[in-house]
Amino acid sequence: QVQLQESGPGLVKPSQTLSLTCTVSGGSITTNYAWSWIRQPPGKDMEWMGAINYDGSTYYSPSLKSRTSISRDTSKNQFSLRLSSVTPDDTAGYYCARRTGGKGDSGRNDYWGHGTQGTVAT
Repeated sequence: QVQLQESGPGLVKPSQTLSLTCTVSGGSITTNYAWSWIRQPPGKDMEWMGAINYDGSTYYSPSLKSRTSISRDTSKNQFSLRLSSVTPDDTAGYYCARRTGGKGDSGRNDYWGHGTQGTVAT
């Protein structure tokens, strides 16, 4: 059973950087699949932010690419999200997930973390 768990401070001031970590158990992030970050602002749809593939390649949403960085610590089986220059519009529930079957409609996010709240406020 693959499990994912998000962690991080959760409260960030405007203009600063939101940093979150996803800890994966039950499977290696270096063996297969892609490992994604997804967020959902209150009252809005889910938004894919980016992903890191098992080979270390990264992919980002065009709308967030300039502010988003995804990295990994293979020794800890973790991958992390850094979202810089945040504003209150970045307030959302943040989720990490495993993606299988490739990008597009052929793939699906089959395992999710429970999510963690990211709040941007003074």
